[in-house]
Amino acid sequence: MPVSIDQIKELRAETGAGVMDCRQALTDANGDIDQARLLLREKGIATASKRADKATGQGLIHSYIHGGRIGVLVDLRCETDFVAKTEPFKELAHDIAMQIASMNPAGVSSDDLPDDDPDAVALLDQEFIRDGSQTIADRINDVIASIGERVEVARFTRYEMGE
Repeated sequence: MPVSIDQIKELRAETGAGVMDCRQALTDANGDIDQARLLLREKGIATASKRADKATGQGLIHSYIHGGRIGVLVDLRCETDFVAKTEPFKELAHDIAMQIASMNPAGVSSDDLPDDDPDAVALLDQEFIRDGSQTIADRINDVIASIGERVEVARFTRYEMGE
């Protein structure tokens, strides 16, 4: 089944993946946009695992204040300063900061969780507040797939009035 330009544009707008990646995913999925989206996500996970040993020496510190009562600082890292200045990276930093403000995770990953709190949930394992069908780790992997660099949450701090 031939893939239309409109399908490629739609998939690219949704995923941020490259034109040729979108075209190939749609071709492999016989024009099914949902299946193509899954193929791109799988490719993103593969890209993320290939880049797992790359150093993340660049990035940014993003701040977010919610209602004047909750404040968050997020240290989001990437491989190059070029990527740190891109909109997808900045948007990811903002999304993660909002997630932290809203859900108050106990640590970045399950390795960071306190042993004395069995209900503690790691940031990377939390359901993304803007899209319940994916976790924060999935959201990060989507950005990795679109920008082609390793991205990691190095650390975060959450402040709340009265705590």
